[in-house]
Amino acid sequence: MTESAGGGRDVEAVSRFVESFAAQLVEAGMARMPARVFAALLSSDKGVLTSAELSEQLRISPAAVSGAVRYLAQTHMVSREREPGSRRERYRVHGDQWYEALTNREAVIKRWESALREGVTSLGPDTPAGRRMAETLAFFEFVEVEVVAMMERWRAHREKTFGPDRG
Repeated sequence: MTESAGGGRDVEAVSRFVESFAAQLVEAGMARMPARVFAALLSSDKGVLTSAELSEQLRISPAAVSGAVRYLAQTHMVSREREPGSRRERYRVHGDQWYEALTNREAVIKRWESALREGVTSLGPDTPAGRRMAETLAFFEFVEVEVVAMMERWRAHREKTFGPDRG
């Protein structure tokens, strides 16, 4: 018989899901350990786990958890918080982690746009390389506007589907 997790879950089935979803994230470009840690946090009922819990669940070292969480925190996919009454940290995934991650990417896109503008100027707008830079710049400017509009639609859809934000 398969051991059950809280809520009557099949621990082996949850583990298979975590590894399967993590593999999808890796295929999309995320590093393996952050992908596994993120999938484990996402699949936990509270969305919060300690380093020890992640180490045990994923059978990885605390150092691997630390490195993965550092990456996930930098990309705004998880946040760190102190366990009440303790010095131990725990890691939380939020319901809006995709929104936060995409919003963080907007700042990167703005920096790329600035660099591309400089490229167009330095290469000359009428050179083949300058035109290529200008088209790349136009693409990122288009994406930036579309992301802002899409995020507004997402907020409205989320509220309609899940109710007002309780966070």
